[in-house]
Amino acid sequence: MEKGVPVRSISRCLALLQFVNRHGPASLMEIARAISLPYPTTIRIVQTLVHEGMLECEPVRKYYRVTDLVQTLAVGSRESASLVTAARAHLVALTQKHGWPTSIATAVGPSMMLRDSTYDMTSMAFNKYSPGYTFPMLECAAGHAHIAFASDTVRDCLLDGLASDYKTSVALAMFRSGSLIRRIRKDGYAMNDRTPHSMNPGKCSSIAVPILEAGCVAGVLSLTFFSSSMPMAEAERRYAADLLLHGRAIGQAMESRHHAEAAAQAAAVETGAPAGAAVPPAAMPAPRSRARKAPMALH
Repeated sequence: MEKGVPVRSISRCLALLQFVNRHGPASLMEIARAISLPYPTTIRIVQTLVHEGMLECEPVRKYYRVTDLVQTLAVGSRESASLVTAARAHLVALTQKHGWPTSIATAVGPSMMLRDSTYDMTSMAFNKYSPGYTFPMLECAAGHAHIAFASDTVRDCLLDGLASDYKTSVALAMFRSGSLIRRIRKDGYAMNDRTPHSMNPGKCSSIAVPILEAGCVAGVLSLTFFSSSMPMAEAERRYAADLLLHGRAIGQAMESRHHAEAAAQAAAVETGAPAGAAVPPAAMPAPRSRARKAPMALH
């Protein structure tokens, strides 16, 4: 790493923004304590982010929250768009049927990042996790499913990287020996009882299945439940088969969509039109004429 890297002020600013984005509205003291910053430094960074439009102060109390402008930081990241689109209806269906929150996550470095979820659809959750929240890969069912179903080359790279962060880890040792990989691949899903790394450590458990597209892990589908509500064996009996069914359906939907896009691009090449070109006006159906409705009266 080059001299002078990382730039401490930038690292602190990013840590602060990530904390508020994950935690929700927080006071200056809460922010300072959470990311171990001096209080005066916290004030300066928060004021700067407010000036740039990334944070705003709540009107009734001195709590700071992110603004919609933070979404511009992810405009260039589109790799999970098709996954979220294909998975959304399945997430909703699973939560409506079983009551528990479901989520989609993808691997980002040594973590699993939440891409979409139904935490806002159910009261059967201690916390509401938002897209962008990350969980350590070795400490969640989604991470275990991703590791087990990754290619040998990808898995070896992941485990080598994780070994530098986890000097002693039972899960890492089991992945290294191959025993955990064989078990998860045989079952088709991974389970994690009393997840240690969450907003409420040890109070939730989860089951996760891989979403495979052309044999590669495109993401992981998870269902989370209260650890005290039932033993893992009972959760496995109730939810595993349904998760596997929906996980396969999401993967198939993604493959179908990509095949359709590839076919459209091939057709565009044959006709000499650039991919994604607008349809010529002559080929477009004429718009239907609709009678204008009278405005609805307000009572």
